[in-house]
Amino acid sequence: MYGRRILERQIGGGAEIEMLQVTKDFEEIQALAETWSLDETLRWAFDTYGNDVAMASAFGVEGMVLIDHASRIHPGFRLFTIDTEFLFSETYDLMDRVEKRYGIKIERDFPKLNASEQEAAHGAALWSHNPDLCCGIRKVEPQKRKLATLRAWISAIRREQTSTRAKAKRVELDPKANIVKINPMVDWTSDEVWDYVRKHDVPYNVLHDRNYPSIGCTHCTRAVLPGEDPRSGRWSNFGKTECGLHLPDAPQPLVQLPKPIKYGDI
Repeated sequence: MYGRRILERQIGGGAEIEMLQVTKDFEEIQALAETWSLDETLRWAFDTYGNDVAMASAFGVEGMVLIDHASRIHPGFRLFTIDTEFLFSETYDLMDRVEKRYGIKIERDFPKLNASEQEAAHGAALWSHNPDLCCGIRKVEPQKRKLATLRAWISAIRREQTSTRAKAKRVELDPKANIVKINPMVDWTSDEVWDYVRKHDVPYNVLHDRNYPSIGCTHCTRAVLPGEDPRSGRWSNFGKTECGLHLPDAPQPLVQLPKPIKYGDI
């Protein structure tokens, strides 16, 4: 439960949005957020941004835990996915199960080019010789379009997943989308994730039981071998561990922060 310590900043008519760089106020929000639990972070996100925040999911096991929590806190929350059109049939099956169990409609966003158009423009099997471009077309660009319609988005990344995620904060600025990014389970461990799944009978992708700890597109995902890094099955023939959705590869932005801004001590 949030306390009564509230910061509010009003501007004329409530209609304007001030363009701000990272300010002392936002840094204070970040510091407070590091003390919040997953549920407290989600409550803050939904209370602050309402229908202008959505959860992104590729329906990995972390995402399923986050979906389960959100359904308890804010039924009817917005959930979207980038459908690359190259996903596993098991992933599509899980998406159907999510909609049925949680009573929500997944917002599915697609690349501008279908598979045939991509092949005509960039050659056959683009993923096999230029996976960065393929991810850019089928994942990054569609998500960029989606995030342009939001004021904040929620992700299920965890710090221990990759070196690029190790410094992620619970609440941060997304320099590419120019909006706020919220990572409620950033400090969870893999054991904590699976303990929650078992305790609450959370549905998950059956590929996890077949040595697929990280699941993406069919062309660029394989099962991992004993002793391999959990993400070694992604783009395994390349020195690549991220599709680009979570890479902070832009300078510190001017960010549209909502007015009023509200946050509280726990």
